[in-house]
Amino acid sequence: MPLLSQLKNNIKGTTETLNDIISQRTLSSVFQPIINIQNGNILGHEGLIRGPVNTDLHAPLNLFKLAKSKGQNKVCDLELASLEIGLESFARYSCKNKIFINVSPECLLLFDENKVVSLAYIENLGLNPKDIVLELTESSPTFDYSTLYKVIESYRNVGFQIALDDLGEGYSSLRLWSELRPEYIKIDKHFIHGINFDPVKLQFVKSIQQIADNSSTKVIAEGVETEAELAIIKDLNIEFCQGYLLGHPKPEPIHKVSENIEHFFARKTLSVFPKASGSYKQSNLKKLLVKVPFVSTKATNDEVYVSFDSNPKLFSIPVAKDDIPIGLISRSSMIDRFVRPYGRELYGKKSCVEFMDDKPLIVDANITFHALSDLITQMEPHHLTNGFIITENGKYIGLGSGHALLREITEMQISAARYANPLTLLPGNVPINEHIDRLLEKKNIFWACYCDLDNFKPFNDAYGFRHGDQVLQLVGETLTKSVDANFDFVGHIGGDDFILICQSEDWEDRCNYMLKHLEQTMPTFYSEDDRKMGGIKNEDRQGNKTFYPFSTLSIGAVKIDPELFPSHYEVAAAMTVAKKEAKRISGNSLFYERRYRE
Repeated sequence: MPLLSQLKNNIKGTTETLNDIISQRTLSSVFQPIINIQNGNILGHEGLIRGPVNTDLHAPLNLFKLAKSKGQNKVCDLELASLEIGLESFARYSCKNKIFINVSPECLLLFDENKVVSLAYIENLGLNPKDIVLELTESSPTFDYSTLYKVIESYRNVGFQIALDDLGEGYSSLRLWSELRPEYIKIDKHFIHGINFDPVKLQFVKSIQQIADNSSTKVIAEGVETEAELAIIKDLNIEFCQGYLLGHPKPEPIHKVSENIEHFFARKTLSVFPKASGSYKQSNLKKLLVKVPFVSTKATNDEVYVSFDSNPKLFSIPVAKDDIPIGLISRSSMIDRFVRPYGRELYGKKSCVEFMDDKPLIVDANITFHALSDLITQMEPHHLTNGFIITENGKYIGLGSGHALLREITEMQISAARYANPLTLLPGNVPINEHIDRLLEKKNIFWACYCDLDNFKPFNDAYGFRHGDQVLQLVGETLTKSVDANFDFVGHIGGDDFILICQSEDWEDRCNYMLKHLEQTMPTFYSEDDRKMGGIKNEDRQGNKTFYPFSTLSIGAVKIDPELFPSHYEVAAAMTVAKKEAKRISGNSLFYERRYRE
């Protein structure tokens, strides 16, 4: 058979296969639970579709990839069939929770809404519209936002809720959030995977939660696979989560989480946020500057559209008179108007001021990032997506994007929040105090330990700073490796002073292990002659020859009850007293302050 004929037959065959799948409804639904992190209750289930069993099309990725190759209408036919099967399958189990059903904005606009989810259809299934969440899965930036908003509102008016899927992955998810104001936002699993190791992901998720708090949106963290990830997002006060750790997709909705997860939710320990390396640096706003040529008020909308069309990365175009900015035209505003019926015919020859935002955000290049961040949060959300105009001496010099600003602010927050000791790279005073205050605020009981090296200065004087630094690094590594990194905090406040903030119940055993390990390791830093003596002879401050035994570690520990310690100041004072008592004991020692025991 000629290659061209074979190709045509293959296309025909796959089309017929897809049509049969849709018409014969050889699809099935599975359900993955969405859990309230704070109490372990089930909010609802996401209905996920599967193709015919024992075929390559059983995987939804392959199924929808095939549909996409046949055109948008075929994608929407498949979505409609998937939505109906998902609702009908869920209804059979008489589940009392919500059902999240995926639908793309493009297909939602094409659907006859009465046919898809009419009240009669829902009532016939025995479902309540208030328990149905339409989960928007964005695939392209070409839809008409104003029309989509009207369609969404028609569903909301009869009780449906809206969720935005995969925040951080799509083309314009921030704008969708701003325009549609969904009841739920799902953070893409990329930002959840490994969040316990990645301070950038931590700051991204923290920022999203802060925006959600101010917009009455509930956040759902997707792709949770480990308890460490779950602990972090729980401590960020994110309300809901979804992922393999909580439950794999199954044909029947589950009614409760596993005993292991129940135990986790009952646990009061707080996670230790990942540490960022590097020091804080004040960034210059010009780092965000994009040199976009401005247009005059005489420019037509057709001319501005051509500029957008020729440069896909261009998000906005400024309008100026004699280098003085007066407005901003966003790509979304331009496309919104032009995709409407007769939009280009009506507005194409008119002045660009028709589509111009005459109250854009205009900032001087010398403004600080913190001031700019505060300014944007107080203004309308569209300034974040449209960007802002940067001026110098009142004259236009370029544009800045909201995404670039968020990235820079995230990096600054990391640096500002994580002052690290340059030698051991362990957190210093600021993050130590922050972590203590977090524990006190959550009313968590913990153990605070002040660790101090004995006879370190004589060793440093005898062997030099280089060897002294190696000893300090050894101590830092020993403490770090001896604790549970997810729940026990190790800090270095400077010199030979370290801090342990432990939530592990076996903290005392861990401390004794540290002392034993250092007792075995510390002599290796001394010369053979000094090892034979058990220490070094060195002059004291009065010039007298004095014998100093091997350097040892003294640990002063206090059990911290938040009812007795209002802040990190009182915790630090109690630790200091305990450390002084520990240093009265010769050799490697652990002193547990008993006055604060229950």
